[in-house]
Amino acid sequence: MKIVSGLYYTKDHEWVKVEGKEALVGITDFAQHALGAIVYVELPEVDEEIEGEESFGTIESVKAASDMLMPVTGTVLEVNEDLENDPSLVNSAPYENWIMKISLSNPADLDELMNADEYEAFCKEEA
Repeated sequence: MKIVSGLYYTKDHEWVKVEGKEALVGITDFAQHALGAIVYVELPEVDEEIEGEESFGTIESVKAASDMLMPVTGTVLEVNEDLENDPSLVNSAPYENWIMKISLSNPADLDELMNADEYEAFCKEEA
């Protein structure tokens, strides 16, 4: 299982990469592995304001469908349209194939998330 240092992680297995006042959001290697072969990713709408812990879309695999939950409150600036044509990109490189780019509404929300070491310990408990 790959965990990238410098990212923030949720207990629902989403990651956040902060770039100034913006952030990329995706699902973790742990999540894509648990789901199996991903066949569909429902992307949020650009300009949509989404509250932390609210569903921002669904990810479907050959064995399950799962809601993706917003790690922090923000406004969607961009979505990764490559996932519409090839959702399996999330399987091959979950940290490179982000779901959306957001504008952070409240950077203090990041304080509620885990760092890489905390997330690794959390995953070991889950396994």
